[in-house]
Amino acid sequence: MILNVSGRTDVVAFYSKWFIKRYRLGFVDVRNPFNNNLVNRINFKDVDAILFCTKNPWPIIKYLPEIKHPILFHVTLTGYQKDIEPNVINKSKVIEGVKQVSKIIGIENIAIRYDPIFLSQKYNLDYHIKAFKRICALLTGYVNTIIVSFMDDYKNVRKNKKVLQYREFTENDYKQIGINFSKIAALYNMKVQTCFEERNLIEYGFEKGECLSQELAYKLTGKKFKKWRARKEGKCNCVEMVDIATYNTCFHFCKYCYANYDEKKVLENIANHDDDSSLLVGQLLIGDKITIRE
Repeated sequence: MILNVSGRTDVVAFYSKWFIKRYRLGFVDVRNPFNNNLVNRINFKDVDAILFCTKNPWPIIKYLPEIKHPILFHVTLTGYQKDIEPNVINKSKVIEGVKQVSKIIGIENIAIRYDPIFLSQKYNLDYHIKAFKRICALLTGYVNTIIVSFMDDYKNVRKNKKVLQYREFTENDYKQIGINFSKIAALYNMKVQTCFEERNLIEYGFEKGECLSQELAYKLTGKKFKKWRARKEGKCNCVEMVDIATYNTCFHFCKYCYANYDEKKVLENIANHDDDSSLLVGQLLIGDKITIRE
């Protein structure tokens, strides 16, 4: 089993203390997002590797020596400002955190996600190309892989349309991103790829890859894993992962986010978080059915 920590919230940025307590105690409980009385219990002895996904790696860095499982990191790093990513820490500090993680786990086990790309009058093609080049220049020698994706039509995206002021992509937009990002990545000895995208840009020099490939998972664990069935469109070939978190719990409040769609609920969930609970939000209740996730 590979844990995804997490695609539903930024556990690393906001709940690292909770995570390491669960790790030390040997298990974590995850409430089913579609059936509130069903709880999956995950024992860390059954975990083969952990993928941390974050916009701020700093809170967990001091705990990394305790974690004996193979570790991967995906750090989302974009050029957006506070109008789009209100509570993300200063990007220079993120970059320094990436360097520290890379030194600890190795350059092959960390990737940057330039994710998601949207285009507006402010965040136009030229802006993205310059931001991408700056990130690559600052992280050369610390990161080999950049994963790119494009903004999807999520509920939160539609709600924040006036803030985002995004426009539709043209074929020339994809071409310019493909050609320029490929050239910049090559300049800094990096590879750039998409994952789970209709437009994978391989015709412009992007590599065809996955966020977590079968090859990398086998290299880390010596095991083969099933394809991730949660992605039903057939465009994703990542290995299956298990997420341990809860939607509407991330305080970054990014305007393009798919996992936050109710800011009032986010604040309620944060208030109901307890570092000593086995669940990210709230407590186990009478009537909960706990099933061990093998």
